[in-house]
Amino acid sequence: MAQKFTLLFDLDGTLADTAPDLMKAHNHVMNKFGYSSKNMDEIRNLVGRGAAVMIGRSIWGSARKELSKISDEKIKKDMTKEFIKFYENNLVVETQLLKGVENFLLWAKSNNISMGVCTNKQEHLAIELLKKINIYDFFEYIAGGNTFDFCKPDPRHITNMVEIMRGDIRKTIMIGDSENDADAAKSAGVPMILVEDGYTEKRIDQIYHNHLIKDFVGLENIVLKYLND
Repeated sequence: MAQKFTLLFDLDGTLADTAPDLMKAHNHVMNKFGYSSKNMDEIRNLVGRGAAVMIGRSIWGSARKELSKISDEKIKKDMTKEFIKFYENNLVVETQLLKGVENFLLWAKSNNISMGVCTNKQEHLAIELLKKINIYDFFEYIAGGNTFDFCKPDPRHITNMVEIMRGDIRKTIMIGDSENDADAAKSAGVPMILVEDGYTEKRIDQIYHNHLIKDFVGLENIVLKYLND
């Protein structure tokens, strides 16, 4: 029997502020291979309003801009491996849940809402991170950027998850912080709840959304409107 409602969450910048640990991994790799690194103030200034650097479509998102300048494919491959290795060992040093996340997840679970994580982070890293920040057990399914042959902004990242979770796309909401989440949600035909100050360089008015939130405090009031329809 299908769940009455499904919530899909992005991870980086949505459920948790992972930017500090991602940037440490970025700077570790850049320093090791002789390329320039950035401090958090510089990163935050790139996007303003106190937001972190655009993470992008994979776990090494912020490093991708630097990697694009490097023509040697072997060096790129070695840098990517080093990034993943370092990040795996330093997943949760400064990473923190966004305000209100745990209470909202408890509320959703008590209301029999099916929940999943739809992230472009590599699946094994997403799972490990969710376990370390103690919210893994709330989710029925986690689909990373390498789970399928496609990922956000491809809407199939969302629609495949809903199908696997035996949900109903007409009773699904996507919660995320960037255009990758929003574009996937729009194409999949599901409402989008946008988290402010996300990992994106775009302005809020450039990102599709039905609702805008600063954090998860009071988010149940928005979701209830859909549950009661």
